[in-house]
Amino acid sequence: MSSAAVRALSLEYKSLLSDPVEGFRVKLIKEENLFEWEVAIFGPPQTLYEGGYFKAHMKFPSDYPYSPPSIRFLSKVWHPNVYENGDLCISILHPPIDDPQSGELPCERWNPTQNVRTILLSVISLLNEPNSFSPANVDASVMYRRWKDSQGKDNEYPNIIRKQALAAKAEAEKEGIFVPTTLEDYCRKPAAKSSDSDKQGSQMIDFYDDDFDFADDDVSDDDDEGEAGGGVDDDSGNGD
Repeated sequence: MSSAAVRALSLEYKSLLSDPVEGFRVKLIKEENLFEWEVAIFGPPQTLYEGGYFKAHMKFPSDYPYSPPSIRFLSKVWHPNVYENGDLCISILHPPIDDPQSGELPCERWNPTQNVRTILLSVISLLNEPNSFSPANVDASVMYRRWKDSQGKDNEYPNIIRKQALAAKAEAEKEGIFVPTTLEDYCRKPAAKSSDSDKQGSQMIDFYDDDFDFADDDVSDDDDEGEAGGGVDDDSGNGD
């Protein structure tokens, strides 16, 4: 793996520990591998996905950030831009090539100025506003457009989403994860705390790049596994 990729991912992970993206939990799948992350998305309140907790894997290429990562959902997600196998199709993760057949402009695609934070925000935006004109799931796209055209009279699409969100929430609760259902809880970020477990979390990151010392208060008290999140702390009853 290139040192530039390790450096970029080290800095981005540090940033997400100290300033999480609301509505997301992020952790390394294996502590020794900075190139594969587990991402969990809380369904935004006041949307079809409210109460949902959707897991995905994010895999980074060896030449990141010059090439984009890929995202595959592990949870069932019925969406026009999610393939049946869970792969996410979104412009920001497509290489910046000129492909007239795609209907995308090069400026809409990946470039090295993008990062994990902008990707996560784009994913939330896509969940709420699918691109039904270039679908990965044609059936979901047709169903979504029928629902929009009917002005909410055809409820097949929202019923499937809500069913999936409820099932995902039930799985999260089995794992002891609090799923925010209000905007207040969804937007609240975990408070950083200093503890021995914090130091263990920071030492894990130092494995990748000795140039970056992660302050104890960059890691919350549930980050023994190198975890960052935009939910809220279970101990306070408000999040994971």
